[in-house]
Amino acid sequence: MLGVGRAGPLGPARLVPATDPATDPATDSATPTNGSGGITERQALAVLVTAAGLGPITLGRLVAGLGSARAVLETAARGDFAELARAARYEDRAAPEPMLRALAGTARKAGDVLHRLERARVELVTLEDADYPPRLRQIEVPPHVLFVRGSRAALSTLRAVAVVGTRRPSESGRLVAARIAGAIARAGGAVISGLAVGIDGAAHAACLAEGGVTVGVLGGGHDRLFPAGHRRLAETIAERGGAVVSELAPDVEPTPGTFPRRNRVVSGLAEATVVVEAGARSGALLTAHWALEQGRECFVVPGPIDRPTSAGCLSLLRDAGGAARIVAGVPQLLEDLDLVESRGDVPLAGSAGSALVELGDVPRRIAGELLRGRTTADELVAVTRLPIASVLTALTLLERHGLVVDAYGRYRPAGLLATRPEVASRRRPRKPEPGPG
Repeated sequence: MLGVGRAGPLGPARLVPATDPATDPATDSATPTNGSGGITERQALAVLVTAAGLGPITLGRLVAGLGSARAVLETAARGDFAELARAARYEDRAAPEPMLRALAGTARKAGDVLHRLERARVELVTLEDADYPPRLRQIEVPPHVLFVRGSRAALSTLRAVAVVGTRRPSESGRLVAARIAGAIARAGGAVISGLAVGIDGAAHAACLAEGGVTVGVLGGGHDRLFPAGHRRLAETIAERGGAVVSELAPDVEPTPGTFPRRNRVVSGLAEATVVVEAGARSGALLTAHWALEQGRECFVVPGPIDRPTSAGCLSLLRDAGGAARIVAGVPQLLEDLDLVESRGDVPLAGSAGSALVELGDVPRRIAGELLRGRTTADELVAVTRLPIASVLTALTLLERHGLVVDAYGRYRPAGLLATRPEVASRRRPRKPEPGPG
């Protein structure tokens, strides 16, 4: 899967012999380049990874076979397809002609490619760089280039845990993901996830709410962000000391073939992966299997046997032969990860926890019911017996302070209310009684 292009297998094709640049239509270029003159090794890698159909395995073989990325560029630019096929070890089977032609065309427009990357406002981190993430470097097929927005240092945080799961979680699953991510952030760890809707988004948001570092790994290029609705989340991650990263060039559209590659990067950046909720065919299961193949720990949150979002988690626990460990609780998970959560109280000045206390009894009561799974205003009215106007006012106040999110008339905890549900039980501090005299 990783040795093919972004659109999947290219199918059988004959080996194309080296062509004469004078007669080969692929040589047409507005800015032809002769070899890799003036291009550094890391720039050559950045150019090569943009070639359609060239996966990390084949690229690795080409670089090893020809001695450097610059040599690959030079060979491709002169159209020596036979030499490329030899270096990529295609001797025993037909080389994919579309990939070879795409590689040649990319090499001849290396200058244009580098200009496009510069305009995309991404930083390049290559295997040639000393600050390439050490955990990612250790996996079997590390990306040759990472395109990064945000902090490069966030990719190498000392402690990092991936929190992943379904795009269609239950409310309880979303809250569990937020509690786990928030606890990891409070313990000083970074949270890695795939920036998808659902569990991924809840984990990123909870980490940010705790002031922690989080890394979002994209299944496409930065300029083709998916889902588009997470653009603001991606910007916030980068602005607050985290990073958004992809091994695909900024203009690459995400496809079903690119997400498995993304998932191996998610697990590769982390020392452990936690699967919160996953259906029977969830991509989160692939991330878990990548983690196990990479020699990393894998933890799974169990769930009800009749819930579709638990099916994948339960099958993983059943079939992984004890390699996947059960999450028995958030404190127990931190203990298993050898992380120590900060036990300090929520700050009382300028924090969401303080806001909940200061908003008064009704908003705090509504917050408590939301944590128990009530999601609509009608349900809240029924269980609290409060007037609808009081419930709606409380919900509005909670939303303004980032403690509640409204999605089409259904409300769910957010921010510190999601990561630290105990803030709902805090009481307004009593004013001191006046002393005698």
